[in-house]
Amino acid sequence: MASSTIASSSTPFIKQNDLGRSSFTSTYLPIQRYSRKASSSSSSSRKVVSVMAPSQSQRPPSTTGSVKTGMTMTEKILARASERSQLVPGENVWVNIDVLMTHDVCGPGTIGIFKKEFGENAKVWDREKIVIIPDHYIFTSDERANRNVDILRDFCMEQNIKYFYDIKDLGDFRANPDYKGVCHVALAQEGHCRPGEVLLGTDSHTCNAGAFGQFATGIGNTDAGFVMGAGKLLLKVPPTLRFVMDGEMPNYLLAKDLILQIIGEISVAGATYRSMEFVGSTVESLSMEERMTLCNMVVEAGGKNGVVPADSTTYKYLEGKTSVEFEPLYSDDKARFLSEYRFDVSKLEPLVAKPHSPDNRALARECKDVKIDRVYIGSCTGGKTEDFLAAAKLFHASGRKVKVPTFLVPATQKVWMDIYSIPVPGAGGKTCSQIFEEAGCDTPASPSCGACLGGPRDTYARMNEPKVCVSTTNRNFPGRMGHKEGQIYLASPYTAAASALTGFVTDPRDFLQ
Repeated sequence: MASSTIASSSTPFIKQNDLGRSSFTSTYLPIQRYSRKASSSSSSSRKVVSVMAPSQSQRPPSTTGSVKTGMTMTEKILARASERSQLVPGENVWVNIDVLMTHDVCGPGTIGIFKKEFGENAKVWDREKIVIIPDHYIFTSDERANRNVDILRDFCMEQNIKYFYDIKDLGDFRANPDYKGVCHVALAQEGHCRPGEVLLGTDSHTCNAGAFGQFATGIGNTDAGFVMGAGKLLLKVPPTLRFVMDGEMPNYLLAKDLILQIIGEISVAGATYRSMEFVGSTVESLSMEERMTLCNMVVEAGGKNGVVPADSTTYKYLEGKTSVEFEPLYSDDKARFLSEYRFDVSKLEPLVAKPHSPDNRALARECKDVKIDRVYIGSCTGGKTEDFLAAAKLFHASGRKVKVPTFLVPATQKVWMDIYSIPVPGAGGKTCSQIFEEAGCDTPASPSCGACLGGPRDTYARMNEPKVCVSTTNRNFPGRMGHKEGQIYLASPYTAAASALTGFVTDPRDFLQ
């Protein structure tokens, strides 16, 4: 087993190639066919015109002595969904889909393609397997954004879609009991995320659901339109990168620090069309919401999907959320991984991703001279209940008030209610909302994607001027949160809260130790 040590700005980690790259690719058994002209010349001048699999007649295992090759979790999920006993990375297979999700940004386009290709009067393949969630551009006066929600509503009424989380009264989200908020968190809270299943969504952060041990990935409108009518999709099986995270998690770190560490190591292209599987004692100790954070940002490394093996933590979270039977799958002991990365989490430090890329990693303490204008806590990545509990914990420990505007955008209506009802541990019974008010933060806003991806100009907390922001969101490209000259530092809720108290990028250890 080949191994090498790669230096890190915060801790060393080990990358291991399981069987070596050549050993991995040998499972494809490719043969080369050459053009007639090339075959008569020297080998150095030969030109490959095609690569194809060898033609072989099927023989029963009893005559070949063959045995089943070990598969990764992602390979096993796709094999079961394609009714195959065996799959290897690189194969293209028709996969039966368990859940298709779309929202107000991509839903109208998906519906348009479905009607164009299947017919104006066509019916969806299964009205109970399609989940439609308005969440992106909701609390705005923008006519086109509002029209998108109307299109979703009309389609769901026409198709009798069972799971449509509608909103009609934009003046008070609480007057809409069906409205949930950010699709990725709502999918989990409403029981649509189940181990061993295949979930596709018209949003790149659909990979969030991999925290439940399922294959979840984002697709485009064209693919979604096809799935809407056929219930299946042609997918290429990705190879898997394995991330082993061990060691006791320091009390100043959160899952956001872990995924920023990984992206900083492998780059935003390091997992392109790869599955990212997270294992190890640290991962096992994470709550479901923290596992969601981990899987949510695999796409920022180019990943096709992220997965965490289902365990007792998963099952406890799902209690009372779904009546659908599910069967988890796990990687075989002899599964082949393209590469394996090992981290000692106990040695990590709080991190940020500097503008303008999620892999522009730096230690938070190295950025202490960066003056900021605002803090944003929210999104599918950093707007869950535990994210706000973490921020409130730090605010309470400091006993100080924020020095810059601090915007709070709960991911879902349930998260909003938790902010006002759940006592913060160690805070004498105070809730998040009480602590936020004492610290001088903005009042928690209506649950939605908010300013995470900019949106119409009247979107709450949108950066309409070139500000410097510390944010718990997932992307920091130019223009991501509004103004193209804005600067976004991605950080954990701890680091975001600490930075709000000082007006500079701040290591949370200044307040937690």
